[in-house]
Amino acid sequence: MHIHYFQHVPFEKPANIEKWARAHHHSLSATQFYCGDPLPDIKTIDWLVVIGGPMNIYEETTYPWLVQEKQFIEQAIKEDKVVIGICLGAQLIADALGAKIFQNRYKEIGWFPVEFTAEARASSLLGFLPREFRVFHWHGDTFELPSGAIRLAQNEACHNQGFIYNKKVLALQFHLEVGLENVQQIIAHCGNELIKGRYIQQPEEMLSQKEDFRKVNDAMKGILDRLFRQTDS
Repeated sequence: MHIHYFQHVPFEKPANIEKWARAHHHSLSATQFYCGDPLPDIKTIDWLVVIGGPMNIYEETTYPWLVQEKQFIEQAIKEDKVVIGICLGAQLIADALGAKIFQNRYKEIGWFPVEFTAEARASSLLGFLPREFRVFHWHGDTFELPSGAIRLAQNEACHNQGFIYNKKVLALQFHLEVGLENVQQIIAHCGNELIKGRYIQQPEEMLSQKEDFRKVNDAMKGILDRLFRQTDS
């Protein structure tokens, strides 16, 4: 299987997703938009992974490649590819499906629990996870639930924390792909966002959660294993 990922900044990487892919001997390629990389031939990819970044999906003047990226995501969904979006990637998928993206009431940065919906808990994809699960967040925007999508998770800070669409499109507002080094890099480049707030943790607290890093790593691998089994033809 061939996985292609979209990377928006050098300090946000596929991390645990890449580890899983290499462990299972899947091939990987990337479009690094900050380097001016071209888009791939859509026929050559099986999965598309869209990871995070500090920009907003509507900043097309500053980041003109967003226009082509959105079109490619929309086409990948239409061609029945597996598409996975993390944080900004989830918002880009929601936009491609016609949903509104907007500023959330709270900025959410750090380790906070999400509660999985009854539909998520009943699914083969997420049913192995506990009802409430601490995950890593770094977002200020959120999305409306696209028409036809199934909401997967919520918490007090953000109502729509993820969705699945047509069994092959998975969007997660939160991060399961991160390891300690990834969070260190995000803090180093985006630390100006760590103002006082109800749902904003400081670096020491974020970096000290060793057990949470292990749990999200296991969760990411479990979801990818199940998604592969469900969609492998």
